[in-house]
Amino acid sequence: MSTTIAPLTPERWTDFEDLFGKQGACYGCWCTHFRLAPAERRASDKERNKDHIKARIEAGPPPGLLAFEDGKAVGWMQIGPRADVPEWNNQGRGSAPVDPADAGDPDVWAISCFFIRVKARGRGVTHRLVEGGIAFARENGARLLEACPIDLSRDSRSIGLFVGSSRVFEKAGFERLVERKPGRPLMRLVL
Repeated sequence: MSTTIAPLTPERWTDFEDLFGKQGACYGCWCTHFRLAPAERRASDKERNKDHIKARIEAGPPPGLLAFEDGKAVGWMQIGPRADVPEWNNQGRGSAPVDPADAGDPDVWAISCFFIRVKARGRGVTHRLVEGGIAFARENGARLLEACPIDLSRDSRSIGLFVGSSRVFEKAGFERLVERKPGRPLMRLVL
């Protein structure tokens, strides 16, 4: 099946909304986990999360990419400058930057989240999103692209895979920098 990758612009909101469904993917997160401080997340709900990400999409630039098969969104990958996902930079996380200055550097990007439609899992959609993300980051001036995936997962339906699988990133040429938390390497691709 042919997969196309496209930036999530306001015109593609309905595709994103359809992909995330009524619950907002991952228990109503709407891909705001790394965008909101913990206190904000606790005070929020799926509707506020949805409003937050919609406003972010409308403000631009695109906060990620959608994967389409036969005109239907089957996958999502959050990608952009590290500064766009401030909680991903938190020093207590495995994803914290090696150099603290990278957190605010617009040329240091992060792939922080994925969501793949259940029926599309196990078909390589994540691989294609990462490939598209590398091109997208290059086109937008990124010099480094980082991820903090998971090494092991029981199956392609694991909730922990929202950060991606390290095998996908290794195949795309990412190298391990550091592993602050077991099974969660911080990986980097120099663009």
